Amino acid sequence: MKRVAASCVAAVLALLVAAGCGGADDEAPAAETTRILVYLLRGEQVGAAARDVPDTDEVAGAAVEQLLLGPDDEETAGGLGTSIPDGTRLLDVAIADGVATVDLSGEFDDGGGSASMFTRLAQVVFTLTQFPTVEGVRLRIDGEDVETFSSEGIVLDGPQDRADYEDQSPAILVETPAVGDTVSTPFRLAGTANTFEANFQWELLAPDGAKLAGDFATATCGTGCRGTFDEEVSFDPGAADAVTLVVWEPSAEDGSRTKEVRIPLAVAD
Repeated sequence: MKRVAASCVAAVLALLVAAGCGGADDEAPAAETTRILVYLLRGEQVGAAARDVPDTDEVAGAAVEQLLLGPDDEETAGGLGTSIPDGTRLLDVAIADGVATVDLSGEFDDGGGSASMFTRLAQVVFTLTQFPTVEGVRLRIDGEDVETFSSEGIVLDGPQDRADYEDQSPAILVETPAVGDTVSTPFRLAGTANTFEANFQWELLAPDGAKLAGDFATATCGTGCRGTFDEEVSFDPGAADAVTLVVWEPSAEDGSRTKEVRIPLAVAD
């Protein structure tokens, strides 16, 4: 019995030595991740939050799964919420010919009034149409195609796209950077806007409120149509480990700030 025990101990020691033979400085390779956006809510309009998910060929499904988790603590602190009911599950998502067909569990149409129903639809549509292969979204609930959504009678006549939810879109929708992102200098400021003459303003603030950078930006369309914008932001972070990006549309009457959105960001070391 002692010889058997000794053999077992020797085998364990051999495994331990083999496991450590690479040296104390060796580390397991970091898992590859993909940045995706989930579209949560500021009030009754969508707002983007960035999350890292493990690399997958089913990135659209991963994005919807993340959306259904609701906001985390950082996103809640950044002013984001959701109108999607707790317990909603993703049953399936398939993409063909530019249309994502998403099948959600019955909880998705539970409770809430008209505003809640429109915003939860907008959250799903925006989250899926972030991908270039998706131009529109068709909804199923518990495997059944939905043509009229909820007791509010919202007609879904064909695949839905972002233009169908302009009322749920902020005047300035910043998608890069988003809540949850870490920035360094310079970084991209990109998204869509529907503002007077396509113009808006932005600034970057240190934790003490000091202005680190700021300027005007111009989208490709405005005054009743939604255009895109893509700017480069350079700043001196100093010792700041966090900043706040603020965007707003100046009032045409007196220049005061309207439609302001504040996005908290971490700063890279």
